[in-house]
Amino acid sequence: MLFSEVIGQEELKQKLTHAAHEGRVSHAQLFLGKEGSGNMALALAYAQYAMCENPSQADACGACSACVKMHKLAHPDLHFAFPVNSSKAGGKNPVSDMFLEPWRQALLQNPYITEQVWYEAINLDNKQGNISTHEADAIMRKLSLKAFEGKFKILLMWLPERMNATAANKLLKLIEEPPAQTLFLFVAQNSGQMLKTILSRTQLVSVPPVRGDALAAMLTREFALPQGEASTLAHLANGSVAEARRIAGQRDEKRDYFEQFVTLMRLSYASKAENIILLVQQAEKIAMQGREWQKNFLLYSQRMVRENFALNRHAREVVYLAGEEADFSEKFSMFINPDNIFRLYEELNLALQHLGQNGNAKIIFTDLALKLVKLIVPLKDAK
Repeated sequence: MLFSEVIGQEELKQKLTHAAHEGRVSHAQLFLGKEGSGNMALALAYAQYAMCENPSQADACGACSACVKMHKLAHPDLHFAFPVNSSKAGGKNPVSDMFLEPWRQALLQNPYITEQVWYEAINLDNKQGNISTHEADAIMRKLSLKAFEGKFKILLMWLPERMNATAANKLLKLIEEPPAQTLFLFVAQNSGQMLKTILSRTQLVSVPPVRGDALAAMLTREFALPQGEASTLAHLANGSVAEARRIAGQRDEKRDYFEQFVTLMRLSYASKAENIILLVQQAEKIAMQGREWQKNFLLYSQRMVRENFALNRHAREVVYLAGEEADFSEKFSMFINPDNIFRLYEELNLALQHLGQNGNAKIIFTDLALKLVKLIVPLKDAK
């Protein structure tokens, strides 16, 4: 991956290439940033820059033999370690090399890959991925060999916070005293979950959230969005490329959630008795949707309730609403107040829990709708 392909992070790109061009390459670096910040993309670009045979001051050449292989993630001196677990693909005592093909495919398709998307790609179901002692043994074997053809041997470890203490302790000496021309590139989201002795042996590369203008430009380019809408979605994404793409890709579905939410809320706070029949009919309509749609609708409803409460409390700096959501919430926020916010969250969570337990959707949403009638009231009328 080239630095020019990394979204935003211009200042950090310049800092990394300048140091590498002057030969100031630390043997162990920690690219630390939140999910979607691009820390993996930066680490990949840095690895290619380090391997490139003809780098400029700003980027790898992209054309030499090393760049061609790095672009395919198939350079013989580039090694990966990432969280895995037992599955049909991995068998007993799984290590990263057993999952290299799906890993390359996933990373080439999206260098901003999230942990959950990766687990779904290798069918881990509800298991937590980890980096085990078997992985540590494999790393030590690979890095004990001389570089095959590159300037360096590079070990790129994604989510080192998923490495257990035994595995981390096995690698300590290797990280502290690596073989010649060996680079460790750790890509992490939460340094608090890493072994302190590992942290102390790495040079920190702090990766900030992606700037809104860079996210907006990406959304305009990839989704052909008007500038205004792209800027709004970039704000909602809060510095995450992964989240910006997710929001943009779910615009139509999100609009459906919004329409259903508005209808449900309006019927709930209207005091006419005949609305109860309409409310039950609306609950039955929602119950006819697919199970995943229903779960996502409840999660969306939680977000809208949270945003409206912040709006009610005049905390606009933490409100992430725009367009029709913002227009609706200007008036609706008076109904989400300190007297009902906790109960609303409890009821939405309870409905979500019951759906997860394969409860009857018609009963779940009818019960929720009837409870909303008592809960969705202005502060002055709250009991």
